[in-house]
Amino acid sequence: MMTFGALNAATPDQLMELQNLADSGDAEARVNLGLIYDKGKGVKQNYAEAVKWYLKAAEQGNAKGQFHLALMYQYGKGIAQSYPEAISWYSRAAAQGEAKSLYNLGVMYEKGDGVRQNYAEAVKWYSIADEQGNAWASYNLARMYMDGLGVPQNDTEAAKLFRKAAEQGIVKAQFAIGVMYDKGIGITQNAAEAAKWFRKAAEQGDVTAQFLIGSMYEHGKVVAQSDADALKWYRLAAGQGNKAAQDALKRLQKN
Repeated sequence: MMTFGALNAATPDQLMELQNLADSGDAEARVNLGLIYDKGKGVKQNYAEAVKWYLKAAEQGNAKGQFHLALMYQYGKGIAQSYPEAISWYSRAAAQGEAKSLYNLGVMYEKGDGVRQNYAEAVKWYSIADEQGNAWASYNLARMYMDGLGVPQNDTEAAKLFRKAAEQGIVKAQFAIGVMYDKGIGITQNAAEAAKWFRKAAEQGDVTAQFLIGSMYEHGKVVAQSDADALKWYRLAAGQGNKAAQDALKRLQKN
């Protein structure tokens, strides 16, 4: 059966085939039809229609349908916003191991959205999602260990989890593990590793990392001194409004 994971626009023939499958009770087709209406791929965007198909799939026990329905309830798209309903559907999907639902439950317990704020409960859900490879769960769990929220404070565990998330491309985690290597927090201090992760974060647009890489080039710290490279990174950071980078640009351009 066709899938729409990449959310390419459905052709009329594909839409008809999918509609027939959905009408016949195929749960995956119902989820995919919901996604098409949700994202407006090949049809006019219609959140209410998306909810209709997500609900049908969810009531059949389809974890993806339950996850997407929960999202619609959480943000009030196509249906009245309801945190309790969102939590209910996330919980059903989480019981089937659906990683994004596990993660979102963690977020809701951490923030206290629709439930009493409970850091220990947030840690529980983040931990399960982390074990399934959810990168954002790894990052949030690292924060919880760093700050001692819901778990005993543990810099070593935080560093391990930040690195795990960083290796999956989470820019905030790349910057965080860079800081930990730079300061020797929870991990052996290593200026070269710090620079490596700051560069990765900078290349993804992290403004503070861009400034730090510029400073490293200006002062020849870890990398070979290069005013040209310093200017490159300072310009990128300055363009995002970083005051320190703007001041550094003025200083270098005077010389």
